[in-house]
Amino acid sequence: MLMPDLVADLGHLFLGSRLKRVAERLQADAAKVHRAMGVDAQPAEVALLAALDRFGPMTVSATVEALGVSQPAVTRTAAGLVERGLVASEPGEDQRQKLLTLTRQGRALIAKAKKAAWPIIDEAVTALCAPLAGTLLEQLALLEQGLEERPLEARALAAADRARDVVTIRDYDDELATAFHDINAEWIESMFVLEKKDVEILSNPRGTIIDSGGVVLFAESKELGVIGTAALMKVEDGVYELTKMGVTERARGRKAGELLLSAAIARAKAMRVKTLYLLTNRKCVAAIRLYEKLGFIHDNEINRRYGATYTRCDVAMRYPL
Repeated sequence: MLMPDLVADLGHLFLGSRLKRVAERLQADAAKVHRAMGVDAQPAEVALLAALDRFGPMTVSATVEALGVSQPAVTRTAAGLVERGLVASEPGEDQRQKLLTLTRQGRALIAKAKKAAWPIIDEAVTALCAPLAGTLLEQLALLEQGLEERPLEARALAAADRARDVVTIRDYDDELATAFHDINAEWIESMFVLEKKDVEILSNPRGTIIDSGGVVLFAESKELGVIGTAALMKVEDGVYELTKMGVTERARGRKAGELLLSAAIARAKAMRVKTLYLLTNRKCVAAIRLYEKLGFIHDNEINRRYGATYTRCDVAMRYPL
């Protein structure tokens, strides 16, 4: 018989115990991820190394303040790092205070953590927390359920596998017409409805884009095959629309969208396009952030001239070529 969860059942009365339980589980999984990525350090050690990396040489007292933990804990952790050659402890200006500094080995270890482990842990925790809603206790229940269904370690290492996958850009081929249709229909229908213009383009990319002087690019994963598309469609002489850009749901997290957008911008520059614009909807928050990150700017004139192309369009942007 499965025993009831007493800590959860007692709600706010045992909130501290429950938070500690979740924290210890997240820390344990994060430690496993660090080890899997070649970072041989416990969570407390990583935190201390991170503080010295960010703030430079620090006294024990300053480190206690930065980390919000007890002085005995910092002293104990620092002693272990000194013994391993990752931290040096030297007298400071005040002879009563020891100054902690990173050694060359310590700097190398924290650099490895920042590059190999932290991005995938951050991605995994962000994804784990994304569905949380309701009261604090309800959110804790969802968080615990998510960790039961798939531990943080599994989530983070899956992100690492995606990051190692090689994604390349390739040009249009008629054999890819079905992929062009399916990838774009997937994201459009998940948020909106296919409009007449969508159907016209998706059913005949060669006739609507390629034959009129446009370009269709694909992102291809070594592991998953074709996973994304982006097109430059000629609207009039010197004016092109960035359109039908999407990445299939099963391939999210591989940065294929950013790779596609960068390739499309580079192609537009090579073609000496005078005006490059896009039309989207404010619901596409992640896409708009990506467009802004790579240099697109919001443009009311573009919206006035071309926004009526799609009923769903309420955002227009232009790339400053």
